[in-house]
Amino acid sequence: MKPNPKLLLVLLTFGVVLVTGFKSTTADYVRPPPRENLQFPWNPKPSSHPQQVHISLAGEKQIRVTWITDDHSAQSVVKYGKQSGKYDSLAEGESTSYSYFLYNSGKIHHTVIGPLEDDTIYYYQCGGEGPEFRFKTPPSKFPITFAVAGDLGQTGWTKSTLDHLDKCKYDVHMIPGDLSYADFIQHKWDTFGELVQPLASTRPWMVTQGNHEKEHIPLITEEFASYNARWKMPYEESGSGSNLYYSFDVAGVHVIMLGSYTDYDESSDQYSWLKADLSKVDREKTPWLIVLFHVPWYNSNEAHQCEGDNMMESMEHLLYSAGVDLVLAGHVHAYERSKRVYGGKSDSCGAVHITIGDGGNREGLAHRYKNPKPEWSVFREASFGHGELKIVNASHAFWTWHRNDDDEPVKSDEVWITSLNGSGCIAERSYELRKILAAP
Repeated sequence: MKPNPKLLLVLLTFGVVLVTGFKSTTADYVRPPPRENLQFPWNPKPSSHPQQVHISLAGEKQIRVTWITDDHSAQSVVKYGKQSGKYDSLAEGESTSYSYFLYNSGKIHHTVIGPLEDDTIYYYQCGGEGPEFRFKTPPSKFPITFAVAGDLGQTGWTKSTLDHLDKCKYDVHMIPGDLSYADFIQHKWDTFGELVQPLASTRPWMVTQGNHEKEHIPLITEEFASYNARWKMPYEESGSGSNLYYSFDVAGVHVIMLGSYTDYDESSDQYSWLKADLSKVDREKTPWLIVLFHVPWYNSNEAHQCEGDNMMESMEHLLYSAGVDLVLAGHVHAYERSKRVYGGKSDSCGAVHITIGDGGNREGLAHRYKNPKPEWSVFREASFGHGELKIVNASHAFWTWHRNDDDEPVKSDEVWITSLNGSGCIAERSYELRKILAAP
């Protein structure tokens, strides 16, 4: 039987449509495969040599310098000054250590230095010997730029993210939980400290805890023992009783770091502290109000659905009444940005919620999203990357998310955000906020 020319034409046309359609759906960004964990060859150093150096904000015009030595007799002193090799100031701090089964940490030093000048480069030496480090203090006024990357870990993608951050002209790095992914293997805390030292020793790193920091073994080890010993944040300076939640001011921004893995209901210490902290916020002095925690409240990814619901139920009304501008979370290994939202739906007086748990963790990306997309969700993608938040002035900020694409930082999402401070939302809810803050 001879082939039917019309039938062949139809089949050929159908095939072209299929191929063309296939190409059009795969022409979008193709997510890269996971990368192996980084390997850290043994690199012996003198026992008094400072290791895992990182800095953090520690109150007004103060910086906390943290490092570890194998020598437990090493002093917790920092020499510093504004000229390389010339240190005209010295500060002495405190130290701690911890044991975890057969593992014994080195001596962990925490030394607060200052008062320091704003937007200034300082040179410093830890313990009175070893290499010289340098850092730059944040500015005292706008503009200021924050780098944001959660769920870092120690993989090839982590290294790519850190390389991109190194090219970013940021003033403070904020991490919404899941740092080292040590997961009970304590020497991985040490390798993480060495991995991030080139960046963390030059700009303040402000962190909060995630689930991979818990490392709790009942009757044997306390929760967050490693995290609390190594990454001391300014909780005492902000009136908190726990290193798991605290706040700080920098250049017109009040940042609140909350704990997703400590009590947060209305009878908890964290909730009481949050109310007290919000009662002190002066939006004339700090017109921007930003909150970070680990488990997202607004998440349309299939991963970790509803895990933040209880915390959201306890605290969202409080943050809403206070006029929080932006909420940053991690945990879900993907990126998502919302509209201003409250109570599960768009609200012009709510906060913008951003999930950015895509720094480079070893567990891979969370590819599956719920469909149809919720009306509050603006942009979502399962890719590794980091965020940059440039707060330009008291009313406007520019947010960008940079996807890691073949080791090149590609700006994939951007938005201008206007502070709620001048919107009328805060004035409308001032009575409600006073009532909440006054409640026992």
